Formats: sequence, C-alpha cells, structure tokens
Amino acid sequence: MAGKFECYKDKAGEFRFRLKAGNGETILSSEGYSAKAGCDNGIESVRKNAAIPERFEKTQTDSGKFRFNLKASNGQVIGTSQNYDSESGRDNGVESVARNAADAAVVEAD
Repeated sequence: MAGKFECYKDKAGEFRFRLKAGNGETILSSEGYSAKAGCDNGIESVRKNAAIPERFEKTQTDSGKFRFNLKASNGQVIGTSQNYDSESGRDNGVESVARNAADAAVVEAD
C-alpha cells in the first residue's frame, strides 16, 4: 500500500496535513495553516524537498528521543516527525518520508 497525505482541519480551525506510510503510521506532520491553499502548498513543498537529503534536520530532544524536521530551501520547517527511541528509527523515518512523499495521494480526513 502506498503512502498518503491526509489534509484535515484541527480543533482550532486550522488546516494541517500528515504524511502516512503505507502501513498507516504517521511519518510527518505539518504546522497549522489558516487556509486550505496553504496546506496544499505545504504538501507540494514536502514532495519537492523530501528528495533532497540536506533538507532533513536530525535532532535529539532533551529527554533523549530522536526526531527530524523537513525544511524548505528558505529554512522554514515544513513538517516534523514523531519522537523515536533510536537514531536508526529516526533515520528509517527520514527514508520513509523520502520514499513516500513523491507519489502519495492526497485525501481529505475528518
């Protein structure tokens, strides 16, 4: 099963997207956008930037978890991962975003 972008409206009324892998696991989540067009643009930015390894910023939290941000060419964060227990788990998450983003369908979620 292929990955997919889910576009949805959060409780605050903002539009967000999440990229899910083929197994249904969320691998990248966006910030909130005031308009659906912003959400759509964010998805296109993920598609473009996920193919560029240097756009992934790998970090470690103060509590010892691992995560990553995907950034646009201007340095703005497009999406953020979940927290991972290991560096290898985080690196697998990066690879999953790079592999799934290009041809993932976009669906509206509740």
